[in-house]
Amino acid sequence: MSIENKLGSLGLSLPPVPKAIASYIPANLSGKLVFTSGQLPSEEGKVVFTGKVGIDSTKESAGDAAKRACLNALAAIKGVVGDLDSIHRIVKLGVYVASSPDFYEQHIVANSASDLLLEIFGERGRHARFAIGVSSLPLNAVVELELTVELI
Repeated sequence: MSIENKLGSLGLSLPPVPKAIASYIPANLSGKLVFTSGQLPSEEGKVVFTGKVGIDSTKESAGDAAKRACLNALAAIKGVVGDLDSIHRIVKLGVYVASSPDFYEQHIVANSASDLLLEIFGERGRHARFAIGVSSLPLNAVVELELTVELI
C-alpha cells in the first residue's frame, strides 16, 4: 500500500506544502537525506494550536499539534522528492514543546508524532528522537517539529 493510501486509510491527508514564514525553505535534500525546517501545527497558513502546555494547552492537545506538525513535515518532504514512497526510513524526529516551567512530559507530546510515523511507515518509521521544552516558539505555536528521512 502506498504511503498516500495508508494516510487515507487512517483518515488523514497531506496538506499543501507549508510556506516558509522567514528566510528558509521548508525542506532540503542532501544526498539521500531530506531535512525539514521546523514545522508548526498550522492549517492553511494559520497556526491552529497555540500557547504553552501546562498553562494554555493540555498535553493531549499538544499531542494533536505534534501530529499536525508531522503531517506538515511530510508535506514539505513530498514537496522536495515528489513521492513519499521514496522514503526508505525515518531517521530522526525532533520536537520542541512550548511548556510551562513545571511541565516535564514533553516526551509524551512527542509520542503522538512518533506513533503517527510508526502507523504510517511501520518498521521504516522507527527513529531516533529528541523532545525539548522551550519557553516559546514562533507565532506562539505550542509545538515545532523537524524530521530527517533517508530516501531509497
